[in-house]
Amino acid sequence: MTTPFRVLQRITANRKPVVPAGERCEMCAETIADEHRHVVNVEGRQLMCVCRACYLLFIDGNATLRYRAVPDRYLSFPDFTISQGEWDALDIPVGLAFFFHNSALDRTVAFYPGPAGATESELPLAEWGAVRERHPELDVLAADVEALLIRVPERGTAEATCLLLPIDACYEFVGRMRTLWRGFDGGQDVHRYLDDFFATVSARARPGGVR
Repeated sequence: MTTPFRVLQRITANRKPVVPAGERCEMCAETIADEHRHVVNVEGRQLMCVCRACYLLFIDGNATLRYRAVPDRYLSFPDFTISQGEWDALDIPVGLAFFFHNSALDRTVAFYPGPAGATESELPLAEWGAVRERHPELDVLAADVEALLIRVPERGTAEATCLLLPIDACYEFVGRMRTLWRGFDGGQDVHRYLDDFFATVSARARPGGVR
């Protein structure tokens, strides 16, 4: 008769050394470095850490696939403008959000940071459509895997900033904001990180153009 104790003995005797979480491909279990690529599960809206071989299986953005590779593209849109009234009409309560096209829902969704992490906001389609019509250069955005990060400073302090980033960079950004958040408005650490992040990403981005 096999007892739970004997089962535990057998498992303990035959098991391989434990590999720390985050160091194996979530598709094939191949060892991966700390710096690795990601794919998006389109239906589940989940990021998966993958090796290069698995990543390359999903780089065709025109194919109908369950997973899509997250590209490494950073673009800036120096001519982008949005008025405070237009921003308010999007029903986003803070001056920062990232926008991406969810192909499973066939619509654009927005997320904004806060003390609990990323909060989803359903965009008024007419208002967001008006912004896109005025800025056709934004239509280079790849569905599910890239996002537009838009920052609208406090009223009258500066022009809005719009950057195209990989979706994993956006989630990492929001996650870092959550860990630093203190009080009602985030605190000094959040504002310092926000300025540093935009400076770093803006320096990396190349100017975007009309497709």
